[in-house]
Amino acid sequence: MRDLKQDRPDVITPRSIALIVATIVGMWLVYQLRTVGLVLLVALILAGTFNPLVEWMEKRGIARLYALILLFVALSAIAALLLFLTMPPIIEQVTQMVHDAPALQARLIAFLNERSVTVPLAHIAQNAGIDQTFARIEQNPMGYSSRAAMLVGYGATTLVLSFYLLADGKRVRGVAYAIVPREYHMRLARILQNMETIVGGYMRGQFITCAAIGVFSFVLLVACKVPNALSLALFATLCDVIPFIGGLLVILPAVLAALPRGLPVAGVVLIAFMVYMEFESRILVPRVYGHVLRLSPTMVILALLAGGTLMGVMGALLALPIAAGLLMILDELRVEMPGDDSVDRSEKARNAKTEATYEQMSAGSAAPEAGQIATQLAQDIRDADRVDEAKHSSGAAE
Repeated sequence: MRDLKQDRPDVITPRSIALIVATIVGMWLVYQLRTVGLVLLVALILAGTFNPLVEWMEKRGIARLYALILLFVALSAIAALLLFLTMPPIIEQVTQMVHDAPALQARLIAFLNERSVTVPLAHIAQNAGIDQTFARIEQNPMGYSSRAAMLVGYGATTLVLSFYLLADGKRVRGVAYAIVPREYHMRLARILQNMETIVGGYMRGQFITCAAIGVFSFVLLVACKVPNALSLALFATLCDVIPFIGGLLVILPAVLAALPRGLPVAGVVLIAFMVYMEFESRILVPRVYGHVLRLSPTMVILALLAGGTLMGVMGALLALPIAAGLLMILDELRVEMPGDDSVDRSEKARNAKTEATYEQMSAGSAAPEAGQIATQLAQDIRDADRVDEAKHSSGAAE
């Protein structure tokens, strides 16, 4: 007799219960292992950033192992130089700031009380609780040092993992092609290739924004005759790695360093930095990252806000490449978004033809060898696109 439960949609089957439990357990595991996921994600970004440089050295006759050693030595030297130039002056300034904080607060309150318009600001400065904040920092140095040691450990783990991915990248790529079904190999090849482009564009955008605030900070502080202008400019360069948020971190040290020159000079430094941050957030960041990552200014701002809200500083740091990567993957998987009528039919036809060619060329090949064929086909298509773009640009210029 036919089971009547099969005709009742309101009956929860054991399979549905198992699926719900598996989903809950999976979400719990993702949440518990979020730190591991972040380490892996950052390592993949670093590997994608440095892989073109390693391949460039390989093409010039340097073995991959020696290229990785040269890269590691160069990065270590740059990091040591930056720490040597920035950390001693910053530590000295922070120590002096803690020592002079009560006197500076009293001077600021007295200056604000001289004018009736700024009297409310004087009350705010008086009730800011600066003494209590510095007291808590002095009473609990081990807590901050343990967090710093933990961050250093995560950073070292991320670097080691990224260099492993660089050293054994072909094997890792082969595992990816072995897991993914053969009919999706060409899409995987395009996704991996586009991810490398996205990561490279993101890092170039980081270089542009960080260099811009570094130059601006140095010129401004030198013009205002603020001491330790170079170290503060380098500190601003490092902090601006986080778009929108990082630049704000340098405002307080710069203003405090300018206070010995007088309150008017400190005010000029504060206003100048605020104007620059407005320029960076509204013009520079959306245009730079939006161009290289193919994200609209609105998408850039929303991605940064979402990343910062969900995962704090690390989320804001990774928001842009993640957003660009997700949109690219949706496009490569041919997932049409609601209201999107910008489908390139000719590109789809070319991709279908390329996939048919790949099936013929990779017939009988193992997954790693088939993956290499897919990668080469995707690279040939990209090279042809670049040639067509160059011809189009030269024709438009004429």
